[in-house]
Amino acid sequence: MTASARAMVFEHQGQPLQLQHFELPKLGPGEILVKVRMTTLCGSDLHTFQGHRDTPRPTVLGHEILGTIAELPPAGQATDAAGRPLSIGDRITWSVAAHCGECFFCQRDLPQKCERLFKYGHEQIRTGHALSGGLADHCHLVAGTSIFRVPADLDDRVACPANCATATVVAALRAAGNCEGEVVLIQGAGMLGLTTAALARSQQAREVIVCDVDDQRLRRAEQFGATQTVRVEPDNQALQAIVMETTCQRGVDLVLELSGSPDATETGLQLLRTGGRYIWVGAVFPTRPISLSPETVVRSMLKIQGVHNYTPVDLSDALTFLETHHQEFPFAELVSKSFGLEEANTAFQQAADSGSLRVSVCPE
Repeated sequence: MTASARAMVFEHQGQPLQLQHFELPKLGPGEILVKVRMTTLCGSDLHTFQGHRDTPRPTVLGHEILGTIAELPPAGQATDAAGRPLSIGDRITWSVAAHCGECFFCQRDLPQKCERLFKYGHEQIRTGHALSGGLADHCHLVAGTSIFRVPADLDDRVACPANCATATVVAALRAAGNCEGEVVLIQGAGMLGLTTAALARSQQAREVIVCDVDDQRLRRAEQFGATQTVRVEPDNQALQAIVMETTCQRGVDLVLELSGSPDATETGLQLLRTGGRYIWVGAVFPTRPISLSPETVVRSMLKIQGVHNYTPVDLSDALTFLETHHQEFPFAELVSKSFGLEEANTAFQQAADSGSLRVSVCPE
């Protein structure tokens, strides 16, 4: 094992990442050292890098991480989330956030809001724990991290986004409830939207309508289970017409907002049937307030819920979904290009300029 690790450090918004070297950590109880195989750049990574959202700095970005166990904790057996022993060399992924299991929110099934939350790819570099993000040779896992073995037949490109994109979508559909036989509208055909379409179809939704402003993404949505696709226009007439025709003028059963656009959110409210459900996922960056009529929500008996991140069971279910359906939907194709660790700045530029849903950074 090398005595040090490379990491691309984010110090200032609008400035390139800087290559730095850090000593490998001395592990404490419950901690694990992972050799990073791949990190895929999430939309929130790009927003942070571009200065659209803030994060503690300096830091090592990247939270969609896949790796192999390089070192286990001293004086104690390490186990995965199912309680099975872990071994050196196991290919793993882990929850985007570690939680204590004891605080107010952990006791109320909201571990992603733990009062002592440790979030990978979002932590400030500090003495003894510099390697907390994916843009590095190694990642230092803290106690309280839910760890999962990656199924052997999953390509790295399929499995790597699981601990953010796929698990978040699983959490959103869990919040929405069973969509079997329903008409589902998905707003946004990025990584989250495509994954949502595939998951909704796997749950036997009757219709999966996907809308977006990008024709190329809409064409791709057809490969991921969309039964109808609609280009979003300023007047929304085409989308409204398709929704009403498909639902006998009632409106859709379920809308999932994955773009973060306040305009989309206002549109989605208008397209729900009486008793419909609306799950908000995309607005993880500042937006303008939306126009919402309380009377409409009351009289139409609408259910609105926000979903941010996920619980460990959602990551477990995400891996099960991918293992079962990865041959049915072309998830590997969504990771369009790979870069070396020291090319991380170029990877961010590629993600911004090309509109790629995911690019990967692989230290090896």
